[in-house]
Amino acid sequence: MKFATLVSYFKKISLHVGGGTKIHALKRIGLLSDTHGHCDDRMLHHLEKCDEIWHAGDVGSPLVIEQLAQVAPLNGVHGNIDGMDVRKILPANLRFKCEEVDVWITHIGGRPPRYDRFVRDTLLKDAPDLFICGHSHILKVEFDKKLQMLYMNPGAVGRHGFHKMRTMLRFQIEGKKIDKLEVVELGQRSSLA
Repeated sequence: MKFATLVSYFKKISLHVGGGTKIHALKRIGLLSDTHGHCDDRMLHHLEKCDEIWHAGDVGSPLVIEQLAQVAPLNGVHGNIDGMDVRKILPANLRFKCEEVDVWITHIGGRPPRYDRFVRDTLLKDAPDLFICGHSHILKVEFDKKLQMLYMNPGAVGRHGFHKMRTMLRFQIEGKKIDKLEVVELGQRSSLA
């Protein structure tokens, strides 16, 4: 087995080694929202090195789901503008574990400390480690001290809405650690380049 192939293999698995020490697989995540049916080569280029792509809703078209899933495995939710074609594919809420991080993705979630009424009670009773939403088209990352969770909204990557800059996030998860957060600016919303 070639060295590069071996390294790639060990990045994808989690092993228990002597003494109960756990080696975690590093996951590179691309997080986006509010594509509104738009997907371009520039966006896909920034997702190429990601192990997973997460979409926080308002996808706009099953074609966008297909294009993203060709780059990396996709976890996502539908948003308020999505029709039944997208809603049949993606749920309204998605809660899962990535490594040791409890993740909840929904489209309309509000922001710290003003969470949407549909998620507030659940957050107060059972907050995840990482809460992700879209909808506002406003990029925001904040640690909620009261709930002891990280809040992320990647802004909007599509061309519809009031946002000026198209944005998405990239970060890494290893075990319980979330780090190497990057804001990716994809240009002005109205720019065609």
